[in-house]
Amino acid sequence: MMNGSVLVIGGGIAGIQASLDLTELGFKVYLIEKEPSIGGRMAQFDKLFPANDCSLCVLAPKMVAVYRNPDIELLTLSEVQGVTGEVGDFKIKILKKPRYVDEAICRGCGDCSAKCPKIEVPNVFDMNLGKRKSAYLPFPQATPPVYLLDPDLCLYLQRQVCGVCKKVCQAGAIDFEQEPDEIELNVGAIVVSTGFEMLGEELSSKWGYQFKNVVNALEYERIISSSGPFGGHILRPSDEQEPKNIAFISCIMSEEGAPYCSRVCCMYTTKNAVNTKISSENSEITVFRHNIRVFGKNFYEYTK
Repeated sequence: MMNGSVLVIGGGIAGIQASLDLTELGFKVYLIEKEPSIGGRMAQFDKLFPANDCSLCVLAPKMVAVYRNPDIELLTLSEVQGVTGEVGDFKIKILKKPRYVDEAICRGCGDCSAKCPKIEVPNVFDMNLGKRKSAYLPFPQATPPVYLLDPDLCLYLQRQVCGVCKKVCQAGAIDFEQEPDEIELNVGAIVVSTGFEMLGEELSSKWGYQFKNVVNALEYERIISSSGPFGGHILRPSDEQEPKNIAFISCIMSEEGAPYCSRVCCMYTTKNAVNTKISSENSEITVFRHNIRVFGKNFYEYTK
């Protein structure tokens, strides 16, 4: 007999929408995400084309809908370790990493982060352009809205000193004794929505990515975002000064030999160029590209 539950791997917008749609069809859903929060790359975007909507204004209600849906079991900081079985009867082994904060108790007040010693590391959510402490919330709309401790940075987890977060947490949510949890699930189907990663060092030799003021598209999304490390002000990463000239280079992978069009870079380059001019009127903007290829309704009008 087919198991009536579904495992969705990946908590970006694709996994979120798939989970919500599956519950409407009557399925029990297990949504697993390796990061501390669902939202994926879309949570890092500033605006969406072609309507220029605020990205999180579209995404956040869906994240909340997942969190509140009784038919969706959300497992963050979790990764699939093994899959056996067949369609209708899959057995899944999952490893859930410790958050060191009790998800059932944490109120999301932020006292732990406010009192955490000022030992900071680059913030991955801000593409390493900003900083965060050991006790942190990935971003303000993070779901679940629960803080976590970085075991590589936390003084107590590293050397059993400090522990100030536990002292100031009025809810008593800090739990230094949490251990990795091995979870076994039985599901009838699996949806894989694992998202994408940005190119990094691969761009260095030809495109100058090794220089601090050369950034990829997602890094620029964080620079221009009002919730980003510079508060929406377009500043150079090297000295945090406003640039006078900004160049956008499109079709990078076509130059590297990719035999296909990404279908999105013309649109997001246009989007970022337009929003740059709105935010930084004095900046001179140049866009380098082969031609314009757009693949959606009203998309071509957006590029004019």
